[in-house]
Amino acid sequence: MKNNKLVMIPGPTPTVRSITDQMGRETVAFGDPAFVRDFKELVINLKTLLKADGECFVVAGSGTLAMEMAVSNVTKRGDNILIVSNGFFGDRFIDICERKGLNVDLLQAAWGEVISPEEIESKLKEKHYAAITVTHVDTSTGAGAPIQEIGKIMRNYPDTIYIVDGVAATAGEREYVDDYGIDILFTGSQKAFGVAPGLLILWAGKKALERRKSIGTIPEYYVDFEKWIPIMNDPAKYFATPAVNMIWALKESVRLINEEGAEARYDRHTKVSEAINKSLEAIGFKLLANEKDRCSTLSVVLYPEGINDLEFRTKLAEEGVMAAGALAAYAGKAFRVGHMGNIDDHTVYSTIAAIERTLIKLGYEYEKGIGLKTLLENI
Repeated sequence: MKNNKLVMIPGPTPTVRSITDQMGRETVAFGDPAFVRDFKELVINLKTLLKADGECFVVAGSGTLAMEMAVSNVTKRGDNILIVSNGFFGDRFIDICERKGLNVDLLQAAWGEVISPEEIESKLKEKHYAAITVTHVDTSTGAGAPIQEIGKIMRNYPDTIYIVDGVAATAGEREYVDDYGIDILFTGSQKAFGVAPGLLILWAGKKALERRKSIGTIPEYYVDFEKWIPIMNDPAKYFATPAVNMIWALKESVRLINEEGAEARYDRHTKVSEAINKSLEAIGFKLLANEKDRCSTLSVVLYPEGINDLEFRTKLAEEGVMAAGALAAYAGKAFRVGHMGNIDDHTVYSTIAAIERTLIKLGYEYEKGIGLKTLLENI
């Protein structure tokens, strides 16, 4: 008999029944008064959840589209932009910005490390930047940037828009938009919100909205704030067809977050992350990210000598857990495991147990049961 498979990659993350039930509802017209009311309520609740004044955009699309939306609305060809990258997905901003005709400067951390606020401030002193992008959590490394500390620095540069990529962090790591001085924050539905892929969520503060107005017409169409603001303020209006069932699913996700309590949710992510990491280290694995820089939503796990990546992940899948391969130079040398969203203790224990069973079947010598024992002591 085959084991049920837990999806423990860094996204899409597992969806709970009440969320999948919303995705399975009979679709209605996007102008249906009840749906319009639900959409409006969702937008308001998302602003409250992240302590964000300004606008919140919920749009059909991916996290990558959100990256483009963020950059497109606050920069124009010839502007300077500073990209702060902690890994593979931070680097993706380079291509997006160069295609936009921006002058790109790059602060690039070694994988597993992050760029310090001091390094960023030193770079900001060199010239005027229209915007700066910071990836809060990069799923290629498991490292998390100190976005609150960076935000304090950004208050000294009021003409620079502070963009935070929260795709692998929002709803799992603390990100309070106005409190942290963030001008644009964005994420995707499939990560810590625990919804299926399909929606981008972007918060734009007043400074970002003013910048958009000052630019005038932009060449981009679908991602233009000005096209979407009327719809977010009154979803009865039409610009492009909303993903009706995904809106319902995200609304249910926000309800679950509020039911748990945002602060309690962030604390849970921290506790689970630390427990999983200690369990993996007790077994004999190492983590790519420096301990002080580790995020709470995923781990990039380095193999000990003698473990073949493909063999390990294939056998792990047979044991009931789907993990992701590592990227770029770490491909074949590590695996990635997500622990964000609506996962419960049962899922965490099952994941560590499956890893232990896999190692036993591969003939890896270690203290059997140490992973589960460590988890019991820390979760």
